[in-house]
Amino acid sequence: MTILCVRFQLPPTYEAALPGLLGLLEEFTPVVEALPPDGALADLRGAERYFGRDAVELASVIRVRALARYGVDCAIGAGPGPMLARVALGAARPGVTRAAPEDPDGVAGFLAERPVSVLPGVGAATTRTLREYGLDTLGLVAAAPLSTLQRLIGAKAGRELREKASGIDRSRVVPNAVSRSLVTERPFDIDELDPGRHRRALLSAVEEIGARLRGVEKVCRTLTLTVRYADRSSTTRSRTLKEPTAHTAALARTAYGMYEALGLQRARVRALALRAEGLASAEQASCQLTFDPVDDKVRRIEEVADRARAKFGPRAVMPGALAA
Repeated sequence: MTILCVRFQLPPTYEAALPGLLGLLEEFTPVVEALPPDGALADLRGAERYFGRDAVELASVIRVRALARYGVDCAIGAGPGPMLARVALGAARPGVTRAAPEDPDGVAGFLAERPVSVLPGVGAATTRTLREYGLDTLGLVAAAPLSTLQRLIGAKAGRELREKASGIDRSRVVPNAVSRSLVTERPFDIDELDPGRHRRALLSAVEEIGARLRGVEKVCRTLTLTVRYADRSSTTRSRTLKEPTAHTAALARTAYGMYEALGLQRARVRALALRAEGLASAEQASCQLTFDPVDDKVRRIEEVADRARAKFGPRAVMPGALAA
């Protein structure tokens, strides 16, 4: 057992604690891959030898430190590879580490009755297609002829799906820099039903994210929106921007697009969180030239507004929708 998949139980107001929690994992191993919005993979092969403990024992230490430093509990799955650790996490609960078997027979039994949707990378469309043909569990997928799967979902996808369903995990933990991402959160005083208030909260978050990016001379490649509901469940959507940017108008269009795609009719929303990921230097970012004078005007107004806010405070200049 060498890989841990950790999901931190973050209340809405604790979203900004995620970088510190990822840093906690990096105290054990430098091989940490963030899984936004609240999880991470950690490869503990070196840590097991260094600390003289196995991954499950180290998971207990990680849980205690997360509780002591941040007041955050976590659910942890452990496995011989990233895929099995992520599947094990689905059966874990806060305070308990769920470990996947390591032997081939044990892995086959562990996966057999689980739904296809538990596999990383298997989305709703693929799951729906497989269910239409009666392939709704991993055991059935593993027993299906490869040619059948390839006809249903494609040659490469079919081969990879059959390997995963059989317990063959070719993935690895890839360290990333999401701990240097920017996140802001807008909790509501009461569970909010009004889409207008949802949009104003999103606009406020986008204004803050854009100003912070420009303040550190960075651009982002991806925006991630997390919507937390009254029943403590959440929905997360990510979207890659057409080009890396810190331009508030472009960020707002993307954030609104993700929100509208969720179709939250009468949803009781407790908080909205927006994360800017894939940060890069603004000096090295390319920008598509445009003949639209309006875009150039908006960008120049944005620069002036940034200088005013830096001198007189964050509320010196704001959109009219937020003035109240």
